[in-house]
Amino acid sequence: METTQESQQSIVKAAWNKRPLIISGPCSAETEEQVLATAQRLANTGKVDMLRAGIWKPRTKPGMFEGIGAKGLPWLQQAKKLTGLPTTVEVATGKQVEDALTFDVDVLWVGARTTVNPFSVQEVADALRGVDVPVLIKNPINPDLELWQGAVERVARAGIKDIGLIHRGFSSYGNTEFRNAPMWHLAIEMKRRMPGTPIINDPSHICGRRDILLATAQKAIDLDFDGLMIESHIDPDNAWSDAKQQITPERLAEMLDEIVWRREDVSSETFHIALDKLREQINHIDDELMQLISQRMHIAEKIGTYKKNNNVTILQANRWNEILDKAVKKADKLSLSEEFVTRYMDAIHMESINRQNKIMND
Repeated sequence: METTQESQQSIVKAAWNKRPLIISGPCSAETEEQVLATAQRLANTGKVDMLRAGIWKPRTKPGMFEGIGAKGLPWLQQAKKLTGLPTTVEVATGKQVEDALTFDVDVLWVGARTTVNPFSVQEVADALRGVDVPVLIKNPINPDLELWQGAVERVARAGIKDIGLIHRGFSSYGNTEFRNAPMWHLAIEMKRRMPGTPIINDPSHICGRRDILLATAQKAIDLDFDGLMIESHIDPDNAWSDAKQQITPERLAEMLDEIVWRREDVSSETFHIALDKLREQINHIDDELMQLISQRMHIAEKIGTYKKNNNVTILQANRWNEILDKAVKKADKLSLSEEFVTRYMDAIHMESINRQNKIMND
């Protein structure tokens, strides 16, 4: 499928602006046959907008498969000719940017291990100067929104106009359900900070396994994400990297059919009237909550004064355990999750400690 440069740019632009944007392909390009077969089967589904494949794979330990390298780029180039679908790969160095563009990769993405390092992001940004190519930026491995936003700003200052975000979850101590904890509130905060910037979800790297891919993808769509990046392989169980999280192109198509695709808004007047009434109730409740929290903090300050006058420590572990235990027990009766109540009470407790500490050291 031969296309001119102008028509290819038009195809890429149309895919970039499509909602939802669906990107799929193998975690790693392994062989030419594997790349082309996966690409053809994905194209046959009629549900994929861009092809992805890992050419360079930053791995945790030496000796693990670190990607086929630049020799895999012609395979991806051939896959584009075969299917007509735009291609996208991860880049981590200036040289990788140059190599990818030499083989007509249409969209680049900056990986989580690169986003965490401003020097690496800057090297990629410098290599992008003067180039008209869309760039997606994954969240850093650690839950740091400033790093994520900083990476976006560095790439934007290089002159890149089309920038998007990829939410792939965060490394988190104690997390057992997911490969990378989604921490949805952080992705939501990035949406708030950068309105108009597309953000797609990568459930493959969040889940690390196939059985919870659908539920995670559905939650992303429910939260108004602009698309999904899902890893697909012709023989997932025998993939050279991340075998447990990959699915076949045919299973991908089935999964996309099972997702309930939401809209951000509808034109129904009845819907908006009902929604406005409920939101007004929430506004009043929020006002009352703020007043109650303010009253609580004033009492905490009085307690701080008593502690200061009597040389008593701020932290009273037994008292705090008592409060938290009582809150958790009450949460169950009120249909509130233990996780939410614990996080809420922790925030209240830290604010109380900060206020008492200020009184202690005034």
